[in-house]
Amino acid sequence: MKSKLSTKILKNYATQLMTKKAMYAMAIALLATNVDAQKKPLDLTVFDEWQSIGMKELSHNGSWVAYQVNAQESDNTLHFFGLKTDKDLSFHRGEQSVFTSDSKFAIFKIRPFYKDLKLVRIKKKKENEIAKDSIGILNLATNKVEKLPSIKSFKTPKKGGSFLAYLLEKEELKKDKKDQDSVKSKDKSAKSEGKDKKDTPLELVLRNLISGQKKSFKNVVNYEFSENGKQFIFSTKQEKKDSLDKTKYGVFLVNTATFAQKQLVDTIGDFKQFVFDEAANKIAFVGTSDEEKKENKTYFLYYTSTNNPQQIKKTELSGLKKDWQVSENRQPKFSKDGNSLFIGLMPKLADKDTALIAEDYAKVDIWSYKDDFIQPQQLKNLDREKKRSYLGVIDLSNPQKVTQLADLDMNQVEILNEGNSNFALGTSDNAYRLVSNWDLTGRRDYYIVNIKTGQRELFAKGLAGKVEVSPNGKFVVFYNAENGLWSSYTIETKETKVLNKKLKVKFYDEENDSPTLASEYGIAYFTDNDETVLIKDRYDIWEFDLAGNRRPENITNGFGRKHHITFEINPLNEDVKTLNRDVLVYLSAFNTLNKQSGVYQTVISKAKNPEEIVMSNTWGIQKMTKALNGNEYIYTKESFQNSPDVYVTTNFKDEKKVSSINPQQKDYLWGNGELVSWKTYSGKEATGVVYKPENFDPTKKYPMIVYFYEKLSDNLNRYQAPAPTPSRINHTYFVSNDYIVFTPDISYTIGHPGKSAEDYINSGVEALKKNTWINGDKIAIQGQSWGGYQVAHLITATNLYAAAWTGAPVVNMTSAYGGIRWGTGMSRQFQYEQTQSRIGKTLWEAPELYIENSPLFNMPKVTTPVVIMHNDEDGAVPWYQGIEMFMALRRLGKPAWLLNYNGDDHNLIKRANKNDIQQRQQQFFDHYLKDKPAPKWMTEGVPAISKGIDWGFDTEAVKD
Repeated sequence: MKSKLSTKILKNYATQLMTKKAMYAMAIALLATNVDAQKKPLDLTVFDEWQSIGMKELSHNGSWVAYQVNAQESDNTLHFFGLKTDKDLSFHRGEQSVFTSDSKFAIFKIRPFYKDLKLVRIKKKKENEIAKDSIGILNLATNKVEKLPSIKSFKTPKKGGSFLAYLLEKEELKKDKKDQDSVKSKDKSAKSEGKDKKDTPLELVLRNLISGQKKSFKNVVNYEFSENGKQFIFSTKQEKKDSLDKTKYGVFLVNTATFAQKQLVDTIGDFKQFVFDEAANKIAFVGTSDEEKKENKTYFLYYTSTNNPQQIKKTELSGLKKDWQVSENRQPKFSKDGNSLFIGLMPKLADKDTALIAEDYAKVDIWSYKDDFIQPQQLKNLDREKKRSYLGVIDLSNPQKVTQLADLDMNQVEILNEGNSNFALGTSDNAYRLVSNWDLTGRRDYYIVNIKTGQRELFAKGLAGKVEVSPNGKFVVFYNAENGLWSSYTIETKETKVLNKKLKVKFYDEENDSPTLASEYGIAYFTDNDETVLIKDRYDIWEFDLAGNRRPENITNGFGRKHHITFEINPLNEDVKTLNRDVLVYLSAFNTLNKQSGVYQTVISKAKNPEEIVMSNTWGIQKMTKALNGNEYIYTKESFQNSPDVYVTTNFKDEKKVSSINPQQKDYLWGNGELVSWKTYSGKEATGVVYKPENFDPTKKYPMIVYFYEKLSDNLNRYQAPAPTPSRINHTYFVSNDYIVFTPDISYTIGHPGKSAEDYINSGVEALKKNTWINGDKIAIQGQSWGGYQVAHLITATNLYAAAWTGAPVVNMTSAYGGIRWGTGMSRQFQYEQTQSRIGKTLWEAPELYIENSPLFNMPKVTTPVVIMHNDEDGAVPWYQGIEMFMALRRLGKPAWLLNYNGDDHNLIKRANKNDIQQRQQQFFDHYLKDKPAPKWMTEGVPAISKGIDWGFDTEAVKD
């Protein structure tokens, strides 16, 4: 039994201990406060240098990583990281890197200085004043780099060792010198950027990077390697002052082992679209000897063997339809076995009558109700249609005869099994073009085409869905959106078997809330030898026997649906067409509830619960690719707090962090995101994300900005770099500046998109207002495009918000319904009937719904100050919609401002405009949510006479 004294001593000790703990905790808290106090809120000056990860790739052997670090308004940097040595080689202004197929060298471009390129745009310099790109040649064994100035372009063979070819710019024709490990002053004095005149003949240099052998060729315009690097071909063009020496012009073949050169064509003309067969034993290309000034030239096919190359003449093809010719716009393609050659064909184009005087004739677009596509869409796609190629095939046992596979009735044909199949897949949308102006189901007729005879056999008529052909060309797998079924069609036997008919699980979008056919989750992969196909439901992956002899297997065993995890199989690289059923497969994973992501592993043939390797509060690990000849995987990871960085692993348990960008972030206040849930007014479960400042204090009251666009909660762990906005709000920027940002998810009731927005957004705001740290009188909303429409609607339905900002909103669905999306030339009707607007009926079927969902008719109810951004070159939403909204509010005496960034698009493209709107957004929200003085552009406006002189950013001394 303890004595009273010992008990007292213990109590005193415990009290002292607790006091020490409290003091220690207080000290930690004070230290944290001091650390936070040293951090700054983000401001408008920090954007330009903020970095992001651009391209990233592994060398074929997996030993090296190339990745690009991009700055917003400065020079980029290219890095090469040695995974075995941890050596990091960086090259200022480097980009577009290519590893040679033997992983011994890396080739990359070196751009002129960003500041100089910017001056070019500002001063509009002439072509001869424009600085040129350079290239770097990095030896991965020695880490030494050779830099060559003024290079127009370069190429390496895809699978053929360390060969390099490059075209020299004009000013460097006499200077091709090596420069190990340094860049001479010429490279640093680059002034500007630009494009040379098309097909300017230049000097070409061909090099063997291993042996050092090098050869130059004059007046080159087009060039290409064979895939295996054994052969090299180029064409030359006559310079204006050059002689007509036939030995100098035409097409030339070079054996890269010996650099021996052979002239294939001795005609002056235009020769291009070079292609070799896989073994580099055959070569084909297209060419013309027509005069350069001729508007529509006649192109011919050229074909020969590389084993004993002789001079060749154009091939006079039989089998061509009347008034058809070989297309210059499609590269020929040999079948994998080299026995067939696929070429592009096209109708001959009519020449304009050059004798006509333009001023004497009208320029008129004639719109007809019988047109497949309306005139704006035709004009938008005019250049593409002029260059459209239609597939034909030549059996090389009879190289003078072509079998036309595609034509105007069936304009798309896809070869199967890399051309080794006797069949091809043909598609036609001709019968559905007119309705496609308002119906986006994308119906098509699908055919199997016999490549020997050109005969077509229809196997799916008017299909709305998805079609893929198995890699070996034995099966067509297709999804019918009208019944949600996947089917397999055996090409040889012409049998169709439904794959998922007896399964209860849905293989289409379970959350589809649009009056359209639900889209499929898609095909994940095929397995080897066309044995099975892997198809996704919302969460899991299923295996189906393509012949229909075995029952389907859920290869993830229902684990995904049970745990709300979506599994994917990433396309590892372009050469991986199929998967081995008995080999370990990595699955990227995303938890739809807590938004974690990571990687699992499984074996397809075992069809059991996949094994978790890693799951975390990150984003990006799903987007992984694999080294072609190694076991290394590359990916990026990010979170709201951590900018994306590059990682490499062989097993996803141990990973190596390769990059480390944005170290300056430690100096700035950031934020944290957390999921929130509530019930809507109609009793539905709702989800959103609340972003809080890094130094969040629950005893304070914060103003809040609500931003929305369909569903955004999956972005919980996405990084948002500080950047001037193209039209939305930058969450990070406002959170750093002591705002709460809320992004609610929205689901829609067909016919009532406006009321759906009220149900989800307003109920979410009301739920958050119950927290003492939200200032309920200082809440704003912001949205762009579809979100902009919802802003416009909400301010007519509630006075809940102290301020609103809407970008490119549709406010009058009755007038917008008959408009044009000028960016594509398409009619806008589909958008209101089937997609985002979700009305589900035509204007004539349900005029009351179009009026109900048009905020313009309720503008007298608005009490919220609002800024409208709508630009005069908006290619998605006609900018008169913003004008209609502003003119209504102005007439009604409501506080409203309209920003029209001259010549800019739906989302701002020009950097200066992004900077401008970022500042105006902050001033607007600071005024209405933080009681800061209003700027002059809000209190007085900026009259036209002051445009370009006074931007109105100055604030008044006293709040009005």
